[in-house]
Amino acid sequence: MINGERVLADFFELVRINSPTRGEREVADYLKQRLVNLNMEVTEDETGMTIDGNCGNVFAYMKGNVSGAPILLLSAHMDCVEPCSNVEPVLKGGIITSAGQTVLGADDKSGIVAIMEALRTIQEQDISHGDIQVIFTVAEEGGLNGSRNLDRSLLKADLGYVLDSGGKPGEIILRAPGQDRIKVTIHGKASHAGAAPEAGISAIMVAAKALSTMRTGRIDAETTANIGTIQGGRATNIVADLVEITCEARSRELAKLEKQTAHMCEALKLAARESGAQAEIDVQRAYEPYVLAKDSTVVVLAAQAAKSVGLVSKFKESGGGSDAHFYNRYGVPCAVLGTGMQKVHTHDEYIDEEDLYASAKLVLEIIRVVAGVKKTNGVQT
Repeated sequence: MINGERVLADFFELVRINSPTRGEREVADYLKQRLVNLNMEVTEDETGMTIDGNCGNVFAYMKGNVSGAPILLLSAHMDCVEPCSNVEPVLKGGIITSAGQTVLGADDKSGIVAIMEALRTIQEQDISHGDIQVIFTVAEEGGLNGSRNLDRSLLKADLGYVLDSGGKPGEIILRAPGQDRIKVTIHGKASHAGAAPEAGISAIMVAAKALSTMRTGRIDAETTANIGTIQGGRATNIVADLVEITCEARSRELAKLEKQTAHMCEALKLAARESGAQAEIDVQRAYEPYVLAKDSTVVVLAAQAAKSVGLVSKFKESGGGSDAHFYNRYGVPCAVLGTGMQKVHTHDEYIDEEDLYASAKLVLEIIRVVAGVKKTNGVQT
């Protein structure tokens, strides 16, 4: 059994540690020491240098006390969206919130706490387990940059779970979208807005024309698009000669993603061409979609574990990205699990304390269940 009092205390301590994206050093050092205290082999890769952060992804390895089981990956990310400095957690009526001036940080410290409690419990209670690899990533927010750049030579797992979804414990994400990021620079022509406006080409108006013809928001059940930022112009008396736009497209179907991205780019090119302006467009594939079959091993084991601890398994499709995109891409079948965090990325973020305990119980049971599986030729069965 897990120690609920300890889970709650650990969560409060963890969310109070500042951990903005690319500034996770303090929380990484905190976790590394606790992983060492569990006699785990702990290392840190050099992702921080690659992404201009102050620390890398934290890897920890625990040898099993049973043989032949798949190597289990448990992962969560250390960073939080801003504002996440000086978080003051508040527990009232079984609900944990921040005091209101910051996010809470349940995204994703609820996942970290569940993993840490399960690791402590298997050692304290001498529970059978196979080899376990833990990865706490950096810079998940804003592009999955920690898992994108992690040292793959350190990745040993056969299958795994990322604890990083807003659904209740028991929820399992089967499908998640790919994302294209689109950066646009529109070059118009500057002119005096009072003396010779007709001599100028307004990059702002070109952008407005393009955006007015662009399909955004909810495109269909699997596809979305959004205009994120627009910057441009220098003064009211100057026809704006430069506008910069960032936008994105997402879809759980790769063909739909490519179609939506092409549509957005064409709208920008057409508006520029018709106005005599120029549009520079840079498209970057942030990550690919992933799909897990309901009868795949990683899903079946999670559902079995959930049932064992009295949770209802729910299979969901997500509209967001997670580190599981890259673990799956690297050949480690990986499902995202709900931890109960709600209204993430806002000052109203909260989590039910019972969901903290349920997540820890679920992770503990996953460890037990995976220990009973045997590998054949490196593939879990």
